[in-house]
Amino acid sequence: MSTTKPELILIFSGKRKSGKDYVTDRIQERLGANVCCILRLSGPLKEQYAKDHGLDYSELLGAGQYKEKYRADMIRWGERKREEDHGFFCRLAIRQAKQPVWIISDARRLSDLQWFWREFPQQCRCVRVEASEQTRLQRGWMFSPGIDDAESECGLDQGVQFDWIINNDGDAGLLEEQLKELFVLAEDKSGDNAGQRTLTISG
Repeated sequence: MSTTKPELILIFSGKRKSGKDYVTDRIQERLGANVCCILRLSGPLKEQYAKDHGLDYSELLGAGQYKEKYRADMIRWGERKREEDHGFFCRLAIRQAKQPVWIISDARRLSDLQWFWREFPQQCRCVRVEASEQTRLQRGWMFSPGIDDAESECGLDQGVQFDWIINNDGDAGLLEEQLKELFVLAEDKSGDNAGQRTLTISG
């Protein structure tokens, strides 16, 4: 599989309703879509799951009850796919990426991180987004057995040394302050694209 080698990969993880999408959207808005792309590992997972099960892919991408209805089974299905091939969803997610800065918005398992570290050892930085349980409840989170205690939610709770930990409890000023270093790094990396080239990703 051929793709364009990135200058920087920001790999985000965090609990449900921690606000990962909000934070990553803020970064892309600041950098611009021509410089920064958001890649969701769950996108190709949901697309393939929808095809295999005759479901509405667009509904699975949303935040409503349709996705929640199938979430647990989709997680189990995805685990089986990953057991067969750790990099299956990672390769699908990056297949059309062209920008110098990639944001992986939803890393959930150590195997996700390990694949990117192996393929792009110089470009990866890991970012954890955190929010209090009270904040997450206010955003609509409710504990669901089999989901919130599964690897998809807990796989990166320990054993990972994050480059940044971002608190996202709703204070816009504090969030902006925490993102400054990320903006500086991304703008520095995206300002020098001369080294970009096409490469082949292994299995």
